[in-house]
Order: sequence, then structure tokens, then C-alpha cells
Amino acid sequence: MYRLNVKLAELEQRGQQIKVALVGAGHMGNGMVSQMTRMKGIEATVVVDINIELAKKALLDAGINENKIVEVSTLEEINKVIENGQHAVCKDFILATQADQVQAVVDATGGVALGAEIAFNTILNKKHIVMLNAETDCVVGPILKKLADDAGVIFTGSAGDEPGAVMELYDFADAMGFEVRVIGKGKNNKLDFECNPDTVREEALSRGASPHMITSFKEGTKTMVEMALMANATGFVPDTRGAHGIESDVKSLPQKFSLKTEGGVLDKYKVVDFVNGIAPGVFAIVAHDLKSVNHEMKYLSMGDGPNYVLYRPYHLCSLETPLSVAMAVLENKATIAPKNGLVAEVMTVAKKDIKAGEYMDGYGAYTCYGLIEEYQKAKDINAVPIGLVDKKTKVVKDIKKGEIITYDMVEIDRTTTLYHLRQLQEKIFG
Repeated sequence: MYRLNVKLAELEQRGQQIKVALVGAGHMGNGMVSQMTRMKGIEATVVVDINIELAKKALLDAGINENKIVEVSTLEEINKVIENGQHAVCKDFILATQADQVQAVVDATGGVALGAEIAFNTILNKKHIVMLNAETDCVVGPILKKLADDAGVIFTGSAGDEPGAVMELYDFADAMGFEVRVIGKGKNNKLDFECNPDTVREEALSRGASPHMITSFKEGTKTMVEMALMANATGFVPDTRGAHGIESDVKSLPQKFSLKTEGGVLDKYKVVDFVNGIAPGVFAIVAHDLKSVNHEMKYLSMGDGPNYVLYRPYHLCSLETPLSVAMAVLENKATIAPKNGLVAEVMTVAKKDIKAGEYMDGYGAYTCYGLIEEYQKAKDINAVPIGLVDKKTKVVKDIKKGEIITYDMVEIDRTTTLYHLRQLQEKIFG
């Protein structure tokens, strides 16, 4: 993102702006709209939400005059509103993907199947798609990237989300010639595989968040998904199923994330992991093979080596997302995207005993959570990706608590774009 601010300022000076459509005006989407009003050369031209009042509120909270906010329901209407220099709000994301002047769409919905629909239609309409929706990316990111490449547009994860922030560190270190050995993120609570929206409700309400979201954090599924995106973008893998998830401060990371033969926890390098104790930061463990560089790293107070930690102590979530939009539009580059097929999978694990004939509900709820594993290992045992499980998933065999759920145990909804994209992805990439 070097000198992206200059490019945006130049765009503004020419009287131009990147026109963005945001789908999903919840907490993250609301903050993103406000952030864009303080940036040069970019604006939230269209805001989409099934709750139209949330879409309007996002623009009003950003200081947009009410008389410049127009609700639309047809393509003709949305194009006319944009031509008039106004802001459109609507319930139908398809309109946003089709609008003539919209250059990029941001998915901030968090819905896995919905995210696939949004991304697929955005690409079909030859617009850039920015995924503030790691869950969809985790399941069908590679095929969406291929479709975007073929259409001449950018498919990208978001700056500000942990995978995007990690990718900045990885690219920085790799460009300098360091060997990147470990990448990962902090987690601010210990794994609790048994939590559900009921057990976390009080905490969620006190934090102004949904119980579903807090559950996905505590059970670890969100962390597993984020690590999978890091893996798929770099080729790194989890060192062990579910990762190590050590407790550490930043200073101790280089030693703890060394090989077991070196006194650390790892069986191999080039892995993804997470750490309790350094949230909300992200990190990369790097090394170098030349004495002169190691000497200078010590001089620069980076430690004694052979491993060193690069640490970013923050990620600004959706507030940084507009930077990914700008990079896609102005530089035709992704912040983070899969390299070539899946490297890591987030498998579905039963949170409790489930009887044949019952239905499941997906991550962040009552019946299951996700664990990261190498893609090929997960495929070999026929494991179901966490993103394919939802309220329509019917159990056909009794499942024990803690079991990895395989395709023969459940009936997956095969009518969704998400499912068909996943099938095509497996056909192309294996």
C-alpha cells in the first residue's frame, strides 16, 4: 500500500472518487462508511442491508445529509441516484453489483452462503470484490479468485482483518529476503469448545455484540478460519490439527515458535498458529542465514536470534477495508488472496452428541465448531468444511461430541451457489 494516500489525493484533486457499494450495514459496515467520508478519492455510494434502516443509519452516522440518501429498488433508479451525486440504499445486493458507476463491492455480511452469492454476482458484473467475510473465502476463495482473474477484476480479503494484517508482515519480510517461519495472530481468550449463544449472552450484550459472534470467537472457529486464509495465501500449514495456541508475550515468541529440537513447540517451520496473550496483534517469526544481518538485528534490539519476531500490535478491522478497495481499483492488486487451491481446511467438529434426524446450525451456535487442518488430510477423511454446515444440514448418522463430521454423516444443502462453487473448486484444484 506504499503511497496509496498520494494516489487517492490525486484522484480527489481531479474531482474523481472510487465509488463503493457496501453490502451489510452492521457494526463493521457502519464504521467503514464513516471512515470513507474522511478519506480522499473514495466514497460509499451504495449501502445495502436487508434492514433498510441500518443502511440509512450508516450514511446518516457518517454525516451524509438525509436529502442525499435515496432508497432504490430498480437498476434504473440506482444508476440515476449515482449520476445525481446522491447515495443509494437498498435491500437487494444484486442492484449494487450491477450499478454502472460502482467500481468495487465490499461484502461485510458474515453470511457464508450469502457471501458466495455476493462475490459471484460482483465478479459476473466485472467489478472488484473485497471480502470482509473470511468464512466464505475460507470455503470457496480459490474458485472465486480464478473467476475474478478470468474476468479481469480483483478478488481480495480485507486490510484490517487479521489475515490481511499478517500478509503485510509476510510480504515485508519476504521482500527483504528474510525466511518467514511462522505467521499468526493473537487471541484474547482461551478456547471454549462447549460455549454457545446462551452461555455467552450476558458478555455479548455487555460488549454490544451478537451472541453468535462472541461464540465464534470463544469456540475458536473465527481464529481457525483466519489462520486458514493466511495458509491459503502463503502455502503455510498448521503444525498440528487446531494449531498449538500457546500462551506467550511478544518477547518470548521467537523461542517458543522454534523447533522442538531447538527448545520450542514446533515439528516444522512454515506454519500458521495463534497465541493467547498478544491480542489484538499479529506476528511473523523470521530468520536470516547471514551473520552480518543477524548482527545488525541484534544491534537493532530485535533479539539474539536465530528467530526474530515482527509484531503489529493492532488491526483496525473494517476501518482499514477501504484501503483494500483503493488498492484493487488503483493498483489492480489484492491485499490477500489464495495462491492456488486450498492449503488448509476448517473441518466441522460436533459440539455435542447429535442424533440422526436432527438438524445442525453452523459455527457460532449450538451444534458444531471448526478446527484447522491441512487440506489434503481433511479431504482424506472426508471432512465437511465448517462453512457448508447450516440449519438445513440434516444428520443421517448419530454423531458423538468431539467427532469430526464427515460427508456420510450429514445431508448438505446442494442447492446453493456456495455448494456448486465448492464442487467446481474441487474439480479444478483437486
